[in-house]
Amino acid sequence: MPELARTIVSRLRAFVGNRRRTKRRPVKLAFSVTPADRRISSNGSGRLKWLDGHTRDVSFTGLGMIVPAIRIGEHYLVGDNRRLLVRLELPVGPVEAIVKPVRYEALEEDDSDNGYIIGAHILEMDEQHRNLYEDFVHRLLHLAPLD
Repeated sequence: MPELARTIVSRLRAFVGNRRRTKRRPVKLAFSVTPADRRISSNGSGRLKWLDGHTRDVSFTGLGMIVPAIRIGEHYLVGDNRRLLVRLELPVGPVEAIVKPVRYEALEEDDSDNGYIIGAHILEMDEQHRNLYEDFVHRLLHLAPLD
């Protein structure tokens, strides 16, 4: 049932308009993600694994991330108070960030991508990575006018 609600909200957003406050730019960047709390998994198998994906869009404050699955082992990537460690591959090199998923939905079958899209808010980045990321987004946003 939650999937149905997410789909309805997604389609309403297309008709009513998008209320996002920060400008986003579509861009496909590779990334790896894992729960930020890298405890030993509950089944005793050791540290959690990374899941690879790519971005759909970026902004100064967040990422639209496409992943093939919504779980790593028995750990969901989304949920209350969930924090994720993202290793994002920028053209100038990798940066890491702690993000908080704020929404997700399964991608439609007719979408060019498979899996799920996760909208995430950037919570933490060290200063050097923040500077590289913000410089990248700034340049991206000023390439051409946005809709």
